[in-house]
Parts: sequence; C-alpha cells; structure tokens
Amino acid sequence: MSVRELEDVWRRESPHVLGALLRRHGDLADCEDAAQEALEAAARQWQELPGNPRGWLITVASRRLIDRARADAARAGRELAVASEEPSPVPPERDDSLELLLLCCHPALSRPSQVALTLRAVSGLSTAEIAAAFLVPEATMGQRLSRARATLREAGVRFERPEPDDLPARVAAVLDVLHLVFNEGYTRSAGRALLDGELTREAIRLTRELERALPDHDEVAGALALMLLTQAREPARTDARGDLVPLARQDRSRWRRDEIAQGVAILERVLPRGPVGRFQLQAAIAAVHAEAPDAAGTDWAQIRTLYDMLERVAPGPAVTLNRAVAVAMESGPAAGLTIVGGLLEDPRLARHHRTHAVRAHLLELAGDHAGAADAFARAAGLTASLPEQRYLNRCAAEARR
Repeated sequence: MSVRELEDVWRRESPHVLGALLRRHGDLADCEDAAQEALEAAARQWQELPGNPRGWLITVASRRLIDRARADAARAGRELAVASEEPSPVPPERDDSLELLLLCCHPALSRPSQVALTLRAVSGLSTAEIAAAFLVPEATMGQRLSRARATLREAGVRFERPEPDDLPARVAAVLDVLHLVFNEGYTRSAGRALLDGELTREAIRLTRELERALPDHDEVAGALALMLLTQAREPARTDARGDLVPLARQDRSRWRRDEIAQGVAILERVLPRGPVGRFQLQAAIAAVHAEAPDAAGTDWAQIRTLYDMLERVAPGPAVTLNRAVAVAMESGPAAGLTIVGGLLEDPRLARHHRTHAVRAHLLELAGDHAGAADAFARAAGLTASLPEQRYLNRCAAEARR
C-alpha cells in the first residue's frame, strides 16, 4: 500500500477515529496520540486496504489507550474502566465529522484556541498551516496548541454532546474552522500545488451539513454561499503548469456558473432578513466579483462599501488589506498604499507575503515599477508556496522591464 493511499485513508477516517475515542475516553491529547500510533501501526502492517479501515484504526487506537491506562499507576479506576471499554467499530457509512467539530470547539478554551486546536485535531492541518492562517510563527502556534491541550487536561474536560445553550458559540467557532480549512485548500500556504480540492470539497460538504441542520442560521448560509462563490473560480485559477492566475486575468467563461447561481440564491434568501454578519458580507463581495462581466466591469464602489461594512462587523488585518485594494481601485493607488503602509507597521503583516504582494500591485498601478519589482521580490521570498513564488518572481521580472 502506497504512502499516498495511506494518507488519503487517514484524511478521510481520522475524524471518525478521534470522535469514537473521545466519546469513550475524553482526553484529547491521549486520544490524538493513540490515533497517531494506530496510523503508524497501519503503515507497518497494511499490505492492502482492509475491508473496514475505520474499525481497524479505532480498535488498535483503543488498545493503545488501554495499555497506556494500565501502565499509568496514577490513573484512577474509573478512567481505566472507561478506557477499557473497547468501542465497537464505527460503521463506515456513519459520518462523525460535524459532531466532532462541535465537540472540539470546547468553551473551556478561548475562541482562537478552540479554532486552532480543532484545525489540528480534526481537520488534519499541520501546525505550520494553522500558524499561517493566524499570521504567527510556527513555534508560537505550537506553544498555543500545547497550552490549549494542557488547559483541557487541567480542567478535567470530557468531550460530551454540548447543551443547546452552548451551541451558538460552538457553531461560530466551527464556521471559523470550516472557513480556514476551505482557505487552506483554495490557496495552499506551502508546497508544490496551489490548490487542494479535497480540503475545499470537504469544507463545503460539512458546511452544507451544518446548513441543513440549522436552516435558519444566516451566517452558516453566508459561509456556504461564500465558499460556493469562491470555489466557482477554481477552474480558471491556475494555468496549464498549475501556476497562479490572478483574478483580473482569469478566463471567466471557465467559472462554474452553477455554483455561482447557488451562492447568489442563498444570499438573496438570507440578506433581506438581517442582521448581516461577516460571512454574508464576504459572500456579497464574492458575488459582486462573480457577476462582473470582466475585471474592468467590476463595481469597485460597491465592493468598497461592503468592505467598509465588514471592517465594522469583523475588523482584522486581512479585511483591512482587502479593503486597501478596493479603495485603490475606486480612489486611486495612493489611497490604497496609505492603508497598506499602516499595516506594514504590524510585525505580523510585515512578515506576510500577501501584504507585500498587494503593495507591489498598487505601486505598479501608481507607475513605480522599480518599487513594485522590489515588493514583488520581497513577497516571493516570504511565501512557502512554490506556485505563488513563481508568480511573484515573474511579476518582479516584468516590473523591471
């Protein structure tokens, strides 16, 4: 069995394995370790895919928990008894992913810690990928994840089905998780490929499930609309070599019109109800782009207005950076550069490649080709994504001509 096949199985089955263990044992760190040991055992033992890989992994991981509990004299008899209740293999058709997301977004943690830990434990994103999403160094994120696990252990947290009163806060954290998973799939933070369709499709699938479970939750609907409207551009986002094609240069005839129609229909249903949240506003911005016949026909005034609203509802550096582009396209590059200049005073933004890429684009619009070339080169040096590096280096070379 190849490494790639094993990775595919693990990505598909790990949420279910972890969910089964958590319901019976409750300690996230121990369950994560046991699941990882089961994966290592599978790598050694599987010559071909077993008939029920999920059941195999759950059984092996459960036995690891039993062995660990027996070896630890400090553990009380109750915990040993719980760990010793070897779970029956979960039927392959059962999907625990959404429930596990809700379980892991535990109120004992702060919202950022809920999101980060759930991304690591359930969604399978690496510490480096999560750090990129939070605009912090990988070492810092590693420390945050360790502290979050310690907090749960010290609080004696058990992962049980949340009470109805706990659901709103947990759903908000789950939406953050799904949005970040989608973003990582849509633009990989590192590696040879720009896209990971498995991540984007899984994020959309789980958001659809959440929307079916909560049909009156407008922000869930907004998140689904945002993902559909964004994913619709996927066929035009890369060229024949897999390199990035920026929005302004994309062949819009290749955009998926069915996904655009779905996203717009969702927005038309939820926006009139109000109040409008951040995912609905982001989806509305994506819809303006989707409905423009070409880049020149984009309604930048409307997009700027929507970003002004978004900055009031959900302020943050990424929102401000995107707003800078809208301001520049409506009022001229100098206005946008002023906003970007302020962002570069924040160390998090100063070390993020996209800040420099936006600045480079605006400098180019302003006619400062030498400055643009330097900024594009700086951006290329800061990203770990090879397709983005190639694109930014090409931009730098073109600006120098």
